Amino acid sequence: MGSIDISALAESMLAAAKAPLGNLWATAAPFAKDQFINIAQTIASIGEQVVAGQLTEAQAALELDMQKNAAETALLTVKGMSEIAAESAVNGALGAVAAAVNTALGFTLISL
Repeated sequence: MGSIDISALAESMLAAAKAPLGNLWATAAPFAKDQFINIAQTIASIGEQVVAGQLTEAQAALELDMQKNAAETALLTVKGMSEIAAESAVNGALGAVAAAVNTALGFTLISL
């Protein structure tokens, strides 16, 4: 498994979420930042657990889905945020880092 830079991963996700959030960006940015840090930490932890044989790739995918759903739910607390906007922001963020994450982990964790 390659190295996962949690900070860089979160920053890439944050940058990718800006466009889908549009005029809600200023309000949503603090929520998004926290959630993308959580997702990046989860990805790093998943990688370590898969390497250690504590998680299968299928379990890893479920773990990421749970974190993704938590991020979407957190974004929905922003006044005016629609479910579609929250989902688009999270999917855009994950899409921006999918190739790097999948390469670093050595298996496809993020497939959108």
